[in-house]
Amino acid sequence: MVLLADVVATSLAVTATRSRKAKTQSLAELLAAPSDPDELSVVVGFLIGEPRQGRFGIGWSTLSALEGPAATAPGLTVSDVDDALQALAQTTGAGSAARRQQQLASLFSRATADEQRFLVGLLTGELRQGALEGVMLEAIASAAGVRAEAVRRAFMLSGRLPATAVAALTGGETALAAFRLELGSAAAASLSPIDGIR
Repeated sequence: MVLLADVVATSLAVTATRSRKAKTQSLAELLAAPSDPDELSVVVGFLIGEPRQGRFGIGWSTLSALEGPAATAPGLTVSDVDDALQALAQTTGAGSAARRQQQLASLFSRATADEQRFLVGLLTGELRQGALEGVMLEAIASAAGVRAEAVRRAFMLSGRLPATAVAALTGGETALAAFRLELGSAAAASLSPIDGIR
């Protein structure tokens, strides 16, 4: 189980350096840790600021209204946060605003101050950590021990970094080579008719 604190520490380390090599190394070390594909997918999503549930439409006013002290020691796992976000995404209908506020308050009460700041950035789409697409692709390749070209190709075809990471770290270059161009994908849309028949 990967602790949210480990993701936050990696995010802070990536933010603190301008060295592409150091960013790649920090990310690769974390990506090599998860053994569960679902957890790995969530870790990658968090690191690039894209939880699997998508956007929540939660603003600063909602988050600033949360009360209560931060946790004094880290205990939240990545799966804990993903479960909480899934419940949040599924909360709709009459009275949902109040229930979502309660769910957020419960999640934030279990997070340390650093984790709370990370969650605010994740939920508002304002996570700024320097985990750029190219750096993440290099980190995935490093963590999986595969060629960066194979990772880039798979990502170009899938358009999904979490799925690319899972393939690389669970199946290596064989799994990466299984990606094919899908009609309707962003990659397919970018091809001209001539490109498409080559």
